[in-house]
Amino acid sequence: MGAMLSRFRSRPKRTDRLPEGLRLYAIGDIHGRRDLLDALLAQIDADLEGWSGDSEIVFLGDYVDRGNASAAVLDRLAEGPPQGQRWTLLKGNHESILSHLVSDRPREDESLYPAWLKHGGRETLASYGLPAALAFGDDEAAALGALCEVMPRTHLELLESFELMRRAGDYLFVHAGIRPGVPVEEQRQRDLIWIREAFLEHKGDHGFHVVHGHSITRDVDAQANRTGIDTGAYATGRLTAMVLEGDSRRFLST
Repeated sequence: MGAMLSRFRSRPKRTDRLPEGLRLYAIGDIHGRRDLLDALLAQIDADLEGWSGDSEIVFLGDYVDRGNASAAVLDRLAEGPPQGQRWTLLKGNHESILSHLVSDRPREDESLYPAWLKHGGRETLASYGLPAALAFGDDEAAALGALCEVMPRTHLELLESFELMRRAGDYLFVHAGIRPGVPVEEQRQRDLIWIREAFLEHKGDHGFHVVHGHSITRDVDAQANRTGIDTGAYATGRLTAMVLEGDSRRFLST
């Protein structure tokens, strides 16, 4: 038994790495703060000065709601990256709800619209210039009808284009997290954009390091098996990016 414990304890800890020549920035939940997004992108541009390798920004989702400039955030994301840079946009639970509300897909849950309003949807409606009577009223049909009329096609297409995850080297990037013990290819979308306790409380090795948003913490939530970078930008003014290169990790923040 003692020999078995000795072998277990001496097992080397995995060093998480990105492919050589890639610098990757993961950006946490923006939630309608176009000002913070612009500021952080400017920091990233400055950080990339002199870098001759490949670069990528992975946005972890929740671009809309709560802050006062959701429409402007989608405008900026729709513009896309500067030449030579790659962007990967992941889906958050807030994009999933908004996409469902503005689509013609059948909706069985009648509480979806009231719940969306409660969690920042009113601010999104107002960001598209809807009058207060619609944005802050309770007439669902009128508000969503007006939103669909003014929402640019580029925004509608963007809402349908988001990916669910991005794998790079020893890292997995996802909005909320993963269901522990379930292979990546078998993960359910609901877990990827909504999961909390079952993922956050799990201390085991997933086989890769998960970088996620969704669950707000005052500071970066750095754990052995995951890192959470949702620092509550819409309320705190702190939008955070995790910077990965080789086996190094560091952070940028507004």
